[in-house]
Amino acid sequence: MAEINLLHRYPRAKRNIAARNAAQVQQRDVAMQFGREYFDGDRSQGYGGYRYDGRWVPIAETLRDHWNLKPGDRVLDIGCAKGFLVRDLMTVCAGLEVVGLDISDYALVNAETEARGHLVRGNAACLPFQTNSFRAAISINTIHNLERPLCVEAVREMGRVAPEGGYIQVDSYRTPDEREEFMKWVLTARTHDYPEGWKALFQEAGYTGDYYWTIIE
Repeated sequence: MAEINLLHRYPRAKRNIAARNAAQVQQRDVAMQFGREYFDGDRSQGYGGYRYDGRWVPIAETLRDHWNLKPGDRVLDIGCAKGFLVRDLMTVCAGLEVVGLDISDYALVNAETEARGHLVRGNAACLPFQTNSFRAAISINTIHNLERPLCVEAVREMGRVAPEGGYIQVDSYRTPDEREEFMKWVLTARTHDYPEGWKALFQEAGYTGDYYWTIIE
């Protein structure tokens, strides 16, 4: 396993933590439905409007180069939402076969046009794919939405379908102050921990891929 930030080219977002915290209790149940309100509702409920703007293109380039992806390789995006990264991976590497998986009917129905036909509905803890069927599997800010036992299963599933390449990014915090800010912001993460706790979970699951953290700042 290697701690590496493959999202270093993703633009940093400004977060109104106080406003989110004020509505947090009421909006948590709404957000956990992963429906219209979460993706395209008010910012207090989730994304506040999840629309394609090209920001995933540099991430797709970084992932392509990190694994030296080539035409014919298969890549799985777990928690693909509306398929923005799926679309951009296919754009930056012609001939790459990309599959996106998400639990949200709303996200899949409202997916990016170019990604449709490459997306399936499913749960990260029980992937509907054969063993060793992907060159790489990606899970960005997704598996922490599961309770810890299912989170472990989701990590194991990633290693099963893509034993040669994985990247996980999850919510975390490095200090008590960062944890306090995180707790004011979080809506959907059922599992969260300091980096050492996450590393222990990865080891428990037998994960051998790469990983990094989403820190609320």
